[in-house]
Amino acid sequence: MNNKSDSLSKGNEESSFWEKIKGYALTAGKEVIEKALLLYYALIDSDTPIWAKTVIIGALGYFITPIDAIPDLTPAVGYSDDLGALAYALAIVVAHIKPEHKIKAQEKLKTWFS
Repeated sequence: MNNKSDSLSKGNEESSFWEKIKGYALTAGKEVIEKALLLYYALIDSDTPIWAKTVIIGALGYFITPIDAIPDLTPAVGYSDDLGALAYALAIVVAHIKPEHKIKAQEKLKTWFS
């Protein structure tokens, strides 16, 4: 895996991802967080091809960026743009989402949404 394709899974970007996920899990909702987690676990999987990691980095990068098309603080619709970006990326890379990614995502969701 090269450094550019792994940029979200290292250092500050990874920290930003986990901070946003933890901080906004209940506000963003289970559907948004589930998609973000599935993509994240596919990203850190060494079997995921570079082209798919590029798509995932774009979607997760948009999710963690504080500047959005629709501000996340807007009630009800604030995360709809994030959901759209994450869902689109998932549709593109779905063949690389493994059962173990789903299990890890479900385990994490249980801790935040139980």
